[in-house]
Amino acid sequence: MEINKTQSGTELTVALAGRLDTTTAPELEAALGGLDGVTKLIFDMAKLDYISSAGLRVLLAAQKNQEKSDGGMTVVNVNEEIREIFEVTGFDEVLNIEA
Repeated sequence: MEINKTQSGTELTVALAGRLDTTTAPELEAALGGLDGVTKLIFDMAKLDYISSAGLRVLLAAQKNQEKSDGGMTVVNVNEEIREIFEVTGFDEVLNIEA
């Protein structure tokens, strides 16, 4: 999996490519460590091919951390496969997903 972070002021965009699964979820967790001062976290999933329950857990934890620090989190550029996983798991009701 590829993780590309781009920060502009207090806004951080994390672009993901490849597979977010049990093997790569710890890598994303580590990349999200120390987000102090980030008020808007954006996950760009345009190039994400797959997400497992381990990946969903990382997204949920990131959202909870943002809420604790009065920040926001948005998921953008979700392809049909990932959107279907979000719908089946109910994450489409939990995450802020923009088309």
